[in-house]
Amino acid sequence: MYPAVKSVKPLAGYKLLLEFSNGEEKIFDVTPYLNMGKFSELKDISLFNSVTVKFDSIEWANQLDIDPEFLYANGVNVRTGT
Repeated sequence: MYPAVKSVKPLAGYKLLLEFSNGEEKIFDVTPYLNMGKFSELKDISLFNSVTVKFDSIEWANQLDIDPEFLYANGVNVRTGT
């Protein structure tokens, strides 16, 4: 089973600091997705900053979410940089 998202903090440059239930912290870069469909709405920085934890993942005020497995697999570890 994948780790759940416990906390999320929006960072500069359309990045998210994520803490997972296994204690790992990762940075997820949303920039590559900002020109894809509904993700383009996140270019509005106030909307981007509205991100919260919802169930075991994250969600923005426009109801856009990202699968926690995807966040975990594609995030960069804070401590090791991998």
